[in-house]
Amino acid sequence: MILSLHHPSFTVENLERSVAFYRDVLGLTLEGIWERDPVYSEGVTGIPGAHLKVAYFSLPNASFELVEYMGGKGVRIDTSTNNTGSAHVCFITDDFDALADRLRKAGAVFAGGVNVIPGGANRGKKIVYVEDPDGNTLELISSTVSG
Repeated sequence: MILSLHHPSFTVENLERSVAFYRDVLGLTLEGIWERDPVYSEGVTGIPGAHLKVAYFSLPNASFELVEYMGGKGVRIDTSTNNTGSAHVCFITDDFDALADRLRKAGAVFAGGVNVIPGGANRGKKIVYVEDPDGNTLELISSTVSG
């Protein structure tokens, strides 16, 4: 039986650049950066020559991981949300407008505009899709109903 979700993870091209984005722009708490032994990395991933550098972030009730392949690098994929196999992570924020402004100033790519959710469990809350520096999709939802 599954007990809980431990962490979502994105593969990134440049870990330092991505850490700066998630820490300094999004405000996540960096817990640490670790280099994984190539034998271990290859054994876990099944990728020949894999050598990983991993950053862990903590949030209330969750953790988040970024991985750079220093060895066994793959290719950049089309992460458009309509492509099968693509993924996104959703963050709830209590400062939606300020965060959206920080993202704009940081040059983040917005997939669409800010909208208000029309129905369902999050009805009335603001929502936007934005890309991180590697094109990974982040969904931001306001913690309160827009008024």
